Amino acid sequence: MPEKLIFEKSVAGRRGATFPTEALQGFSIDQVLPKKFQRQIPLPLPEVSENELMRHYTRLSHENYGVDTGFYPLGSCTMKYNPKINEDVARFPGFAQIHPLQPIETVQGALQLLYHLEKILAEIAGMARVSLQPVAGAQGELVGMLITRAYHQQQGRQRKKVIIPDSAHGTNPASAALAGHTIQTVHSNADGLIDVDDLAKVVDEETAAFMLTNPNTLGLFEREIEKIVRIVHDAGALMYLDGANLNALLGLTRPGDMGFDIVHFNLHKTFSTPHGGGGPGAGPVGVAERLVPYLPSPTIEKKGEEYFLDERRPQSIGRIHGFHGNFGILVRAYTYISRLGASGLSAISRNAIINANYLRKQLEGSYPVPFNRPCMHEFVLSAKKFREKGVHAWDIAKRLIDYGFYPPTVNFPLVIEEALMIETPESEPREVLDAFAEAMKSIRKEIDDDPSRLTGAPHTRPVGRMDEVQAAKRLDVNYQKK
Repeated sequence: MPEKLIFEKSVAGRRGATFPTEALQGFSIDQVLPKKFQRQIPLPLPEVSENELMRHYTRLSHENYGVDTGFYPLGSCTMKYNPKINEDVARFPGFAQIHPLQPIETVQGALQLLYHLEKILAEIAGMARVSLQPVAGAQGELVGMLITRAYHQQQGRQRKKVIIPDSAHGTNPASAALAGHTIQTVHSNADGLIDVDDLAKVVDEETAAFMLTNPNTLGLFEREIEKIVRIVHDAGALMYLDGANLNALLGLTRPGDMGFDIVHFNLHKTFSTPHGGGGPGAGPVGVAERLVPYLPSPTIEKKGEEYFLDERRPQSIGRIHGFHGNFGILVRAYTYISRLGASGLSAISRNAIINANYLRKQLEGSYPVPFNRPCMHEFVLSAKKFREKGVHAWDIAKRLIDYGFYPPTVNFPLVIEEALMIETPESEPREVLDAFAEAMKSIRKEIDDDPSRLTGAPHTRPVGRMDEVQAAKRLDVNYQKK
């Protein structure tokens, strides 16, 4: 049965907690709390007992899906298990109970951690310096584009054009436009990679940067990356790496060695920190040596054995977040990296690549794979051929819910019709991949035998299929008492 809202369980007079009047120790409420601060109209809160409250939220938690309960084949938005040691370290009193406005000499340990995390991320990406301030991948993109703008202005150039592939993540053009740039699309070729000839045509003296994801959203490594970099750099433009797919590169190659000038990291993807509804996230930005002066202010510096925040940065794009980023997330990422070490990081990418190719081979006989060759950490299926049965990619995704799996990303990247983008993080064992493959094969059989099983899915959840268009247009999250 669907769990009722907590308001619907409310009964007047019930309490989850009561406090004896003696707690006031002879004082009146007006003496403890001035009358002007006292609420005149009671809050419309539900009235339930403690055991009802606990049962309600425990039952709701069983309806939730998370990395602790199942596999996310989400594609590009890497969702992998968050080791609990990361949580333990983030809760150390020296990290969890400090305040960003404390005197700098009282938070030396926290600054030391951030200083070393920056050095580690710079080494991983082959960058000169890293800013830890951005609190999301998209904000990291914006910072990268603001740095790009500041760099060209300092060079006396008013370059406005940013080139973006037709397979790019949607935040790329949004971030570039928000920073004041115009967008120029470069097309993919028949191999699903950048059409280098098309790139050469669109790059000119007005180009500020090329935003590229490598491996791309099809899970394919850009084999001509050196030629791409040469074309862009010869035009005086910058190379920007969207780090969404960095999980495929750790310890195997570095963006800086490929020729990238700017890279953003998604710590909540690659380095196994929590995702959230708009946060908490972390999107640090690394830059090549010539772009260091433009990094957000302040930077963390070290003089002797002391760490301090350097605000004296005249060419900086300025502060882009209060204090110094999502500190708790940065602690978790530092713990994850430190525990694994260099060999562990390279094992992440190797295992992710093996998992993706293993699952691709499992499914290639049941679903069309538009670019069916060895991939990196993810691959893309197409449901285009099933439209004659009235079945779309989102129907396959909804049916997967009945099999107990979180759906993959659908209808993206846009270069593939009816796309299902599937990623298999390194943290998933073979048994999970086999179970997912069997579910996908069973769904493929249902497409032929009874398409309505898909078009009406999900069938096993408390709430069936919603009208997602209406849900987006008529958002209603307020409880109205009947």
